[in-house]
Amino acid sequence: MSNRSLNKVILIGNLTRDPELRYTPQGTAVCNVGLATNRSWTTDQGEKKESVEFHRIVAWDKLAEICSQLLFKGRRVYVEGRLSTRQWEGQDGSSRQTTEVVINDMIILDSRRTSEEGEETTTTTYEKVAPSAETTTKEKAKKESKEKTTAEEKKIKKQDSQSQEEVKVEDIPF
Repeated sequence: MSNRSLNKVILIGNLTRDPELRYTPQGTAVCNVGLATNRSWTTDQGEKKESVEFHRIVAWDKLAEICSQLLFKGRRVYVEGRLSTRQWEGQDGSSRQTTEVVINDMIILDSRRTSEEGEETTTTTYEKVAPSAETTTKEKAKKESKEKTTAEEKKIKKQDSQSQEEVKVEDIPF
């Protein structure tokens, strides 16, 4: 019998900085962004307390490009992914380590507001931004099929309107 394990992280919070999009030497997109989550509680003495956790969020490939386009500092998002710990040697020779959340799904939870560049746009609340590749392919095929059907319908209507001639009553056999 094999042991099963699970590495899954779900966070809802606000972005602490604008996304940073880079590309690996192989051309793979990678986007880094900071996310803050907070919790509040009341002590036994009735005092309200609050703590904030800061998380490093990493997105890869198409999701990375989408994040860099749609996210900005202050935006409220839902992210889902896995924990990943990296180790490296710093410039000073010391050993470094960081834990990141590598996301595979992201949902924007707030309405898009005016960005810092002054562009005003609207987005529905709870917009799911990065569907799986399978869903994207299905949606693309569905859209292409719909466009093809619409084009064929227009062509048929055009042909029908061109081929229809005036029919006289005496030409109709009863």
